[in-house]
Amino acid sequence: MSWLPVLPIILPFAVAALCLTARKDFKRQQMLSMLGAMLHFGVCLALLFHVCKNGMVTSQIGDWPSPFGITLAADHLSAIMVAVTGTLSLAVMLYSTAEIKSHMIAAGYHPLMHILIGGVCGAFLTGDLFNLYVWFEVMLMASFGLLVLGQEKEQFDGGVKYVMINLFSTLLFISGLGLLYGMTGTLNMADLHLKIPGLPDKALLTGVAVIFMTAFGIKAGIFPLFFWLPVSYHTPPVAVSAILGGLLTKVGVYALIRMFTLVFTFDIAHTHGLLLIAAGFTMVTGVLGAAAFNELRRILSFHIISQVGYMVMGLALFTPLALTGAVFYLLHHMIVKANLFLISGVSRRVGGSFELSELGGFYKSRGFLALLFFIPAFSLAGFPPLSGFWAKMVLIRASLEVDAYAIAATAAVVGLLTIYSMTKIWAEAFWKPAAASGVSEISGQAETAGFWMLLPIAALAVLTLIIGLAPGPFLNMAGQAAHELLNPDIYVRAVLGGV
Repeated sequence: MSWLPVLPIILPFAVAALCLTARKDFKRQQMLSMLGAMLHFGVCLALLFHVCKNGMVTSQIGDWPSPFGITLAADHLSAIMVAVTGTLSLAVMLYSTAEIKSHMIAAGYHPLMHILIGGVCGAFLTGDLFNLYVWFEVMLMASFGLLVLGQEKEQFDGGVKYVMINLFSTLLFISGLGLLYGMTGTLNMADLHLKIPGLPDKALLTGVAVIFMTAFGIKAGIFPLFFWLPVSYHTPPVAVSAILGGLLTKVGVYALIRMFTLVFTFDIAHTHGLLLIAAGFTMVTGVLGAAAFNELRRILSFHIISQVGYMVMGLALFTPLALTGAVFYLLHHMIVKANLFLISGVSRRVGGSFELSELGGFYKSRGFLALLFFIPAFSLAGFPPLSGFWAKMVLIRASLEVDAYAIAATAAVVGLLTIYSMTKIWAEAFWKPAAASGVSEISGQAETAGFWMLLPIAALAVLTLIIGLAPGPFLNMAGQAAHELLNPDIYVRAVLGGV
């Protein structure tokens, strides 16, 4: 099954190429895009099932052996991330059938979206740092194209800020690659794990680790490197906001987890201590930013920052339970956050605005929408028995086990402030009476489009309920991922074999 890790990467690029062949035929392009998303979803789930049943699977492209060739490696963490990526891409493609207009399709929406998905899967599955850099660049180009898709001034403003800070991240990343290659002669992550302990200059190596921490921290949106995120994620079409909010910062978190469990583990007291401090400030600044705004997508953008802090907290604590919590939090948050962005689009469609002050009456006039909002919103806040409750509980328990009381208290307080933000949205958009203009009535044509908007939202809400009400299998997968992360010999043996 060594070909299996290749499919989640190559399939989206093939679909993007097919969409380009139908550039003038929008309906055909949309059909190809949807079929490609469905097939990609199936391939991603197949990879997850294979890894859960048979263990880690690797692929050596062109039969060049590691560490000399291009390696793809799928362990439990990679497979989980790829499976969630396939799920979200299918949900967003369904939503896109109702939101994305012909001028956006003509501008390349479908090819760009599939290129982005291919880049994300490539980042999750690559086994060497240079190819991780390549996939980051693929994601950057595709995401910038999606951010400015509507060709509006606000979108260009947010897109330029997004690109500039990510180019700085790229500069740091490529500088770190050069230093690391000069010190070790390799960029294969499994090979780096073997060579790092033998390097004499640990001070220089710690400096290189901080460079990578900064580069990936910008991608993840951790404190104080997050300022690009809330000025860009609220500007594009909602489908784009959902896929960016659900996936892109998690690629940065994934890179941090991979590097600081497999490569940079020689000075945990300093590197992971710095990550723990950053995690606390990330949680606090993100949730305070969310509390300060009254525009739906800005609130959700700041909450991305806040929730990234929980994931980095699990990595920084570096215990089996903490890493289990970090992986479970990734799984939960990717689904919930993408769903909340999709719900914001429906709210905008039926209420006419993203501003909470201009919304109202949804609980009375849109009861089903109120239910669909309640599930992911209060899962994000950590209400039992929803998925966010288990994720937060595991992380707080892990911090208490190692006497990290300050970060445990920070996580608990930030959870309460998250409840405040979600309650604010509920009170303004759903509970209070409709504004003077009233909640807009949608026409028959919009009701048909509304079905395709509500279907993926309902599916993701059901998935959130399943994870919350039956967390055992998902916690077991996260626990197995944590076991592999803390025992890197499993990864090294799978990638390098007898080397």
